[in-house]
Amino acid sequence: MFFRALRDRRRNRFRNQPFPEAWRAILQRHFSLYTRLSETDRCELEGHIQVFLAEKSFEGCGGLEMSDDIRVTIAAEACLLLLHRDTDYYPKLSSILVYPHHFFASAERASGGGTVSRDERAHLGESWSTGSVILSWETIEQDSNNDHDGHNVIFHEFAHQLDLDDGAMTGAPALGEDLPFGRRRQKYAHWARVLRSEFEHLQFDARHRHHTLIDPYGAESPAEFFAVCVEAFFEKPRPLENRHPELYAELRDYFRQDPARWAPRFKMKSQP
Repeated sequence: MFFRALRDRRRNRFRNQPFPEAWRAILQRHFSLYTRLSETDRCELEGHIQVFLAEKSFEGCGGLEMSDDIRVTIAAEACLLLLHRDTDYYPKLSSILVYPHHFFASAERASGGGTVSRDERAHLGESWSTGSVILSWETIEQDSNNDHDGHNVIFHEFAHQLDLDDGAMTGAPALGEDLPFGRRRQKYAHWARVLRSEFEHLQFDARHRHHTLIDPYGAESPAEFFAVCVEAFFEKPRPLENRHPELYAELRDYFRQDPARWAPRFKMKSQP
């Protein structure tokens, strides 16, 4: 309790510091969804950004020089997922590694006859349970200025970090932790029913090459399904609400946000 009180006091100090105008200008350049938030939500987001930047380590990889543009943009998009909820700021995460472009990672692949081979594949992002998120800055720049295509590597990888809140990437983040046990069980049961049904529909559509609003990559596993649903929730909220109303409602209740009701897209004037 003593250490938690110290941590909360420190975080409140960061949240209450004036938000740098240079950082606000970065958000206006690189994070178009920022312009759609209410003034109250922008203020809350800015406070979260200051805590996140104080607590997480950033490292440029592959020759990338770290800058405030990179750090503030990543922090803002990661912290958008935390609005309106009690949060411990991705407690399992300590470092964010950023490459200038895509990066290569090796993976084992089982072959016939019991042999195992290793493939080198290009990646745009990865999220690890051991404390790191790896991102491509080129992809972030493309995603951040196109907030309605349903693709956002930061939302995707940080959705995986939320999924880890209950200990494993299973497609079910921690739900209703402040509720009595019986109501919490009901919440998990309802979440499982809705998302399992939607996941199975996406798997069917992916197998038959049907066009889908939700990225068919989500058919890979429940964890990937949750991550692509988070992308669609924030970037295609009205189509998602219209075509998948129960899924949208589950995500709206979890995030305590309603992106379909956000202000229309517009460009904010730069501060003098």
